[in-house]
Amino acid sequence: MTAAPKRTKRSSSKPKSESGLAPAMSTPKPANFSKQDELDAYRGMLLIRRFEEKAGQLYGMGFIGGFCHLYIGQEAVVTGLKMAMEDGDQMITAYRDHGHMLAMEMSPRGVMAELTGRRGGYSKGKGGSMHMFSKEKNFYGGHGIVGAQVSLGTGLAFANRYRDTKAVSLTFFGDGAANQGQVYESFNMASLWKLPVIYVIENNRYAMGTSVARSSAETDFSHRGISFKIPGIQVDGMDVRAVRSAGEMALAHCRDGKGPIILEMMTYRYRGHSMSDPAKYRSKDEVQKMRSEHDPIEQVKARLVEKKWADEDELKAIDKQVRDIVADAAEFAQTDPEPDVSELYTDILI
Repeated sequence: MTAAPKRTKRSSSKPKSESGLAPAMSTPKPANFSKQDELDAYRGMLLIRRFEEKAGQLYGMGFIGGFCHLYIGQEAVVTGLKMAMEDGDQMITAYRDHGHMLAMEMSPRGVMAELTGRRGGYSKGKGGSMHMFSKEKNFYGGHGIVGAQVSLGTGLAFANRYRDTKAVSLTFFGDGAANQGQVYESFNMASLWKLPVIYVIENNRYAMGTSVARSSAETDFSHRGISFKIPGIQVDGMDVRAVRSAGEMALAHCRDGKGPIILEMMTYRYRGHSMSDPAKYRSKDEVQKMRSEHDPIEQVKARLVEKKWADEDELKAIDKQVRDIVADAAEFAQTDPEPDVSELYTDILI
């Protein structure tokens, strides 16, 4: 009986890009915002925050039924990426989607009316919080099935590559969805065909009641694409400047034909997973610490005041304008008629 041959260890000093793994990439410095950039970011994030606060209020009053997942705390992610996007770029996400719609300049009236199930909503009142689309605004949903949008976002990127449009698909999903099988099938296809897709992992530290540390063997989600040769970086998702800078780098990467890239946005949600989640898996002190030290809106506000680009009165005026927009949307969403019964038989496949 012959002995099995001994295995010899291989050592390589080659950098990752030469050894066949994903190329090493460093996180870019936060963007240098002008006064107008800061004001635009402040207004955009504030609109999302006030809209979500009102949505939570309407849910409590019974005007919104079913599920409702709020984006409060994560506003810098979608706002910063939208600032980096160009006309034609697409966005697709999961069910925590109201902020993405507003960032893509969809009508607050149409979004809120869909939440309350009215005919003026983006899906004619038949989709609710989880199912809204606007082809005109290049927003492809709002998807209720965990991780399902990742393969669809990859399909958008395939269409962009096939048509040679130079557009990029920004495909959002959370830390919980990152463990779904179709995510890795999508990674493989996107890398194989060098598809122009940015996988934006919004790591808000908790999936559906479970912390990342308890549910994931690899908690650095920017590494999830290594075996598929997809580079990734971690980004401070609470700083809109850092998000825009990373977004610009990732978009350039995709437009240059280098294939997909992962942006792990380190962010935090202040509310529960959904409106029915009491979030007892974390302490109130933890949430308050994030609010007081890392709030994305307060960071912008502080810079505006410090640089004397806006005073308290001017910022209060912006807040009032935003509140008026949200109040109008809420009023419309409560008074617009419900869909006719005949709508049950439209927009369906048989």
